[in-house]
Amino acid sequence: MDTIDAMRVFVAVVERNGFSAAAEALDLSTAAVTRQIAALEKRLSTRLLNRTTRRVSPTSTGAAYYQRCVQLLAEFDDLEASVGAQALQPSGRLRINAPVSYGIARLAPLLPGYHARYPQVELDLSLSDRLVDMVEEGYDLAIRITRQPAPQLIARLLAQSRVQLCAAPSYLSRRGVPATPQALAEHDFLSYSYAANGDSVVLQGAQGPVEVNVVSCMRANNGEVLREAAIAGMGIALQPDFIIGDALADGRLMPVLPDWETPAIGIYAVYPNRSHLAPKVRSFIDYLVEQLEPPQSP
Repeated sequence: MDTIDAMRVFVAVVERNGFSAAAEALDLSTAAVTRQIAALEKRLSTRLLNRTTRRVSPTSTGAAYYQRCVQLLAEFDDLEASVGAQALQPSGRLRINAPVSYGIARLAPLLPGYHARYPQVELDLSLSDRLVDMVEEGYDLAIRITRQPAPQLIARLLAQSRVQLCAAPSYLSRRGVPATPQALAEHDFLSYSYAANGDSVVLQGAQGPVEVNVVSCMRANNGEVLREAAIAGMGIALQPDFIIGDALADGRLMPVLPDWETPAIGIYAVYPNRSHLAPKVRSFIDYLVEQLEPPQSP
């Protein structure tokens, strides 16, 4: 049994929730897929999949094995692709998706330099704060700002961003300065619609983490809108430094609870393909790594 092939079959079964769908995707028979999984489980001396008449799902051991398989297959494919693509010049249309604020503030200034280096690549950038389906919508690459990239995507950390609580001096003068995390519950909050924590804020202090439920006076799916509302004195916002950095520097916004922190958030380049990374995608990711600040340890 070829281990790499067996790992690919196992990953396909997990991602497609069944043997038949995996067989179709891999152009194999269902019986061949079943034999590969059985042989893999026998070699590992453990059950990787729970099977019922209606669905197939990974066991706890299988879920952990799936994560490692995804990483190892990506590294293996990248190794082969890098050797095979050494003589290929990046070219063709490169479709990129990125969040609006980050795309404007950080990504847009880097594009002319990439174009000068790789003039045969046609850049097609789409800015949206919506979480797109990369495969269905045909994107080669996406920039994701998250603490945990989706496991089905290959992710490379480009940089990290600090996320801070802030408010305008006028708001703090009118409503008072929160002295503790719990005091946030008594203030107006400007909430990001796609925030993972919903209507709560998690802060880390000397005594450990604290989670506070907040009351939103406004929601928006774009950080720049929330920044402008905060500058106008509408409430307290929790936003990354690439959105509020300038306003903090010139005093339009003030830090709130500066002794409390939220974990840094990662800026990732993600892509769906594990079989062959096109030179245009690889060159763009490498260029971003070169241009952006090196990742720092949390």
